[in-house]
Amino acid sequence: MQVRIYRPAKTAMQSGRNGNAKSWVLEYEPAAPKQPDNLMGWLGSTDTTSQVRVKFATMEEAVAFAKKKGMDYTVATENARLQKPKNYADNFRFDKLEFGRF
Repeated sequence: MQVRIYRPAKTAMQSGRNGNAKSWVLEYEPAAPKQPDNLMGWLGSTDTTSQVRVKFATMEEAVAFAKKKGMDYTVATENARLQKPKNYADNFRFDKLEFGRF
């Protein structure tokens, strides 16, 4: 069984780095395609493992769990967050002024 291990991105309602950003998630890859329901038009599947998400504190715990259960896993590494330090006084620097844009 194929699983994916990743760290979820923060939601739009979060401004800080806490919350979902600290946990790792083990999620099963879909084994069956989703099909629309004729009556309601909703998408559904016979694959119940697509509803299962297991949270772990660290990536190593998630990998150990997948190995213990004999699952094939892929780890999606997170992108490094680049944050440039900003200074409010830089908005008023003289050498930053562009003439002709008034």
